[in-house]
Formats: sequence, C-alpha cells, structure tokens
Amino acid sequence: MRSDELTLAAAAAAVADGEVSPVELTTAYLERIDGLNPALTAYVEVTADRALADAATLSDEAAAGKLRGPLHGVPIALKDLIDTAGIPTRAGTLGYRDRVPDTDATIARRLREAGTVLLGKTATHELAYGVTTTNPKAYGTTCNPWDVDRIPGGSSGGSAAAVVAGLAAAATGTDTGGSIRIPAALCGCVGFKPSYGVVSRAGIAPLSWMFDHAGPITQTVTDAALMLDAISGYDAADEATLPGAGGVSGVAGRLRRDVAGWRVGVPRTTAWSALEPGVAAEVEAALAVLTELGMQIVEVELPSFDEITGPIFAYISAECRAAHSTIWPERHDDFGPDLQQLLALPALDGDATVAALRAVASYARALRQVLAEVDLLASPTVPVIAPPLGAESVRLGDTDVPVISALIANTFPYNLAHLPAVSVPCGDAGGLPVGLQLAGAPLADARVLQAAYAYEQAASWQARRPPLTG
Repeated sequence: MRSDELTLAAAAAAVADGEVSPVELTTAYLERIDGLNPALTAYVEVTADRALADAATLSDEAAAGKLRGPLHGVPIALKDLIDTAGIPTRAGTLGYRDRVPDTDATIARRLREAGTVLLGKTATHELAYGVTTTNPKAYGTTCNPWDVDRIPGGSSGGSAAAVVAGLAAAATGTDTGGSIRIPAALCGCVGFKPSYGVVSRAGIAPLSWMFDHAGPITQTVTDAALMLDAISGYDAADEATLPGAGGVSGVAGRLRRDVAGWRVGVPRTTAWSALEPGVAAEVEAALAVLTELGMQIVEVELPSFDEITGPIFAYISAECRAAHSTIWPERHDDFGPDLQQLLALPALDGDATVAALRAVASYARALRQVLAEVDLLASPTVPVIAPPLGAESVRLGDTDVPVISALIANTFPYNLAHLPAVSVPCGDAGGLPVGLQLAGAPLADARVLQAAYAYEQAASWQARRPPLTG
C-alpha cells in the first residue's frame, strides 16, 4: 500500500480496518518526503521524531480499538503560519527565524486531538502576503509538482505541493485573497475556504484580521469535509468565530445530495471575461457537467472591485504592519523585496480607511444579493495555468497583467464578502491543472462542498497524479 496513492479518507479507513498502522503510514510518508522534498521545497520543517512518537501512541490506541475519530493515525502537514508548541513557526520570514511557540494554534490542537500525525510545516509566501511561495531570503523557491519550473501558487503553496506530491494525506492553509484556492487550482487538488468565522484563526500569524480565513487543502472533497469537521467550530480565542457556525459541522456525512434544480450563477462579464484559452475550454466543460447533474446555469452580473483594490491593499498592509510590529520595520533587511514594497505602502488616513471599509461592505452586500437569487456562483478559480517561476506578468487577451492581480481576480471577492468557496480540479491545459471555483452564501459551506462533491464524482480529472516517483 503506497502512501501517495491514498486519500485522507482511504488512509483513515485502512488504519481503522487494521490494514496499516499509523507507524507504517508515517514511515512511508517520511521516506517519500526525504526523496522528493529537496526538489519541491514543500516542507520547511520535518518533525520526524515527534511524528513517529505520536504514530506509535496512535498505533497502540488503534490496536486496542480506541480510535479518536475518522482521522485517527493519518499523517498531515500544517502551513508554517500555524503555531505548534515546541516546533518553529516562522511565517516564512527571517524576522521570525528563532520563533518557537509555547502553545498550539487552535486548529493544530484540534487536529492533534482528532488523532492526526504532524509530519511537519509547509512553506508559505512570506507572511502569507503573496501568491507564488517564492521566498528567497527564508525558504528559497517552492515548485509545482507538475512542473518544477512553475510556481505552485500561494501563499499556501507548500501545503498544495505536499498534498499533490503525496507528501501528506492532507494539509492546512490560510486564505486572505485566495491563498488556499489559488495553489489548489495550480497544483490540481481541492482547496476550501470556509465562511468567515467557521474556523478559528487563534494562533495563526495574521496577514489581515479583516480577511484572513483558514481551511483544508486535500486530494478530494470528502477529505476536505473530514478536515473541516475536525477544525471548525466556535472558539472564544478568536473573536471572529461564530456560535452559529456549529451548523457547518458534520459536513462529511452530508456530502451525498441530489443537486438537480440548483441554480448556478455564472458571472460572464467579470470572472469569465479574460481567460487563457486552455482554461476557458476546461471550465466550459465543467459547466456542462454541472448541467448534466441537473443544475441550471444562469448568467449573473457581479460588481467589479477594481476601484477598491488599491485602498484595500493599503489597508491590508497596515494590518500586516500592526500584526508584525515587533519585526517591521526594525528588521527591514530580513524581508524579501516584494514584502519590503508591500509593507511600505502609504497608510490610509482615517477618512480613507472608513471609505475603503464602506466600499468593501457595499461590495459584500452586492454579492450576497446575487446569491439570494442563485444557489451557487461558478467561475474558473484562476484565469491562467501555473506561471513560470520568476514571471512578473501573464498575458490575458491583449494585456500583460501582474501575476498577483491575475491570480486573485476570481478569488478575492469571496474574502471581501466572507463567503465560502472551493476550488476543485476540472481538467488540464498543456499538462497543467485547471480549477473550478464554486462559492455560496454565508454559512452555506455544506452546500458548496455538496456541489463540489457531485461534480467531482461526475468528473475524472482528480484521479490523475503528477509525474513524480518516490
């Protein structure tokens, strides 16, 4: 039984059935990490000793018939933004090179209590403020498992690369403008950003308190739901979490649902307006699958957020400076050139801040009004396949667009509006993955995942693996 051929659900079932022990699984993953991570830089910290010790305990529990739950004994990875007691958490920056937290982040604790085995920490774009996971001063370059000369996306690029390369059964990511869904789309896996307030961010290094989300990156929708069930729920340590978010729990047992008759909004004039030809062909084919499932495709109009992008980036930079004031600007030279530029954006004054936040509220209201007329929104997750390493722009139609602008174009709206959204593989263009994004109304997380599951079962691309050997 090869670890890289197991989904999270399959690995958990194998442990529960006694077909494999957590120690055997963990050893297999660690061996695969040793063989492939040097070429990918998916992991920046491998916790082999702790992993094997925890796996031994979980193996004893499994042998005694004492399973902690549906994730018992399954090896996973955590993004290096998520605090882990006694294990370095550097948030991708030399400014935190010596930082070792005393306590676990809430989601790290919940996953450990659920019986998962921590294999290590995965690479992130510095302070999660970027979409390439190219990190010249701290980690180096994380590569796409399908083509090591291309980016994996970001900022959770290490997590997506690890999952797709079979270096973890599942991983966690964070998402401020698309940082779970972008790497999922570019690497060819599932990335789910829950509704704001469903998953605690306590103990996770902030980029933006206003827009940060945390969620799973996995091989399948079922795996994402299993991870979500383990990490979701109210947490007094995070003021954004909602007591009402409890209705999102237990999603893994509710994925099979008849989706016939659901109305799917397609925003042709915005999210579909500028796509690489190969991406356009694959997502159009994905819409045809949704139609075959009985869903009704409805063209809708979404507002543009172009006018508020500049002020919101300035606002996010201000939040980031405040969150990391112990190292910025005192340790300016520890930061990569892109972070130096972003963190130096001029601050908004009070009136401009209020205007920016009111513009975000107006945008969120407009999105919610559209979702009052349809059950879901569908779009390409990103309009391009994975750009080459070092690329500063991509060509869309007749225009050269900055990489960061292109990659967040279809994902950032759902951060602004705090809505649930998932990226699920829907095909490939030129041998590189393409993602379909589905989004829903506030706390409609189950509906989004049910639709993604229905699509996944009707499609076949998710069964493909990159051309890597262990």
